[in-house]
Amino acid sequence: MARLAVWFLEFVWSLTIGVSAFRWTPERGVVYDEGMRAPFLAPLACLCAVAARGAEAQAQPFPPWDGKETVAEYAKRAGLEPTKTLDLGNGVKLELVLIPAGKFLMGSTEAQKVGSPVEAQHEVTLTKPFYFGKFEVTQEQYQQVMARNPSQFKGRGLPVEMVSWDDAQEFCKKVSEKTGHSVRLPTGAEWEYACRAGTKTTHYTGDAETDLDRAAWYYRNSNRMTHPVGQKVPNAWGLYDMHGNVWEWCAEWYAGYGAEAATDPRGPERGSSRVRCGGSCRNTPKCCRSSSRDRSSPDDRECWNGLRVAAEAPSKTP
Repeated sequence: MARLAVWFLEFVWSLTIGVSAFRWTPERGVVYDEGMRAPFLAPLACLCAVAARGAEAQAQPFPPWDGKETVAEYAKRAGLEPTKTLDLGNGVKLELVLIPAGKFLMGSTEAQKVGSPVEAQHEVTLTKPFYFGKFEVTQEQYQQVMARNPSQFKGRGLPVEMVSWDDAQEFCKKVSEKTGHSVRLPTGAEWEYACRAGTKTTHYTGDAETDLDRAAWYYRNSNRMTHPVGQKVPNAWGLYDMHGNVWEWCAEWYAGYGAEAATDPRGPERGSSRVRCGGSCRNTPKCCRSSSRDRSSPDDRECWNGLRVAAEAPSKTP
């Protein structure tokens, strides 16, 4: 408010001096007094400078993650809450964790590709932090918002499945309306960055299949069915089940990517299939890697398609 008051006073000053620079003469009518040009232009230039400084302050960037600090430490430095809880009604909550802004290597090394040609490793910069679901969306949460439960494997604490990309979008829309917070699906880059949480290994727990076993429900330990969320080891940022259990829909159309660096990538403008990440309880370790990306039709409902939601962090102000 103080900045707006300054801008207004500068504007009034400029306008007053500008008007006073014009005068009436019987011989020539309205004329402009050249002697008033400098006093008129000086405050006008000052006004423009103040406005420019204000715009720069409003666009002040978030700090990037330093690669070592905890979520709580980054949140304090960035002036944000480390967690956010959305009330879905009837005592049902949806927990979100702050994901820092930062850079990472997206994709796979040659050793990690396991035959996939579309995971060229490249640097990605995410300029804005965001909030991300601590868990996959559960059946209890989905039922509360959508008034239905399409899942094959039933259980309040199980991840919802048999959800299409279109269903996931509708869920995000209704949660946004219900809570007043803008909720959406993550981009593929946001998903992988959040999954890695600073790691460069095949899984956030390591490279070996025994490491995956600590983090994921996959074909070897799941009995080909989903399990309650939050039972396996979380990553460094406190996210559970990023590997296995259910595939998680992402926002963009599916396409391969090259080795060029990218900033806040959003994927192609059009396509036929949507991205899903993370693998499922029915998949091998190959599909449950941090960099693993799959595709599916937006209207496809399978018993291993689920979701995890993201939400924007508040704009940074000085």
